[in-house]
Amino acid sequence: MKPKTKKSIIKRFKFTKNGKILRRAPGQNHYRSRKSGNFKRKKRKWVPVDKSEVKKIKKLK
Repeated sequence: MKPKTKKSIIKRFKFTKNGKILRRAPGQNHYRSRKSGNFKRKKRKWVPVDKSEVKKIKKLK
């Protein structure tokens, strides 16, 4: 039987057609009022997942 997809993984990561996995940049959840606008704009973007983690995430997908 085929294993089920972990729904939490699908919600937290983006999977590109080329096989890359993207995640949200850290530092966005709280204490944002004291951070500069430049910092907050940079953190909005999706960043690639580290190579050491890719294999684990793909296994759960």
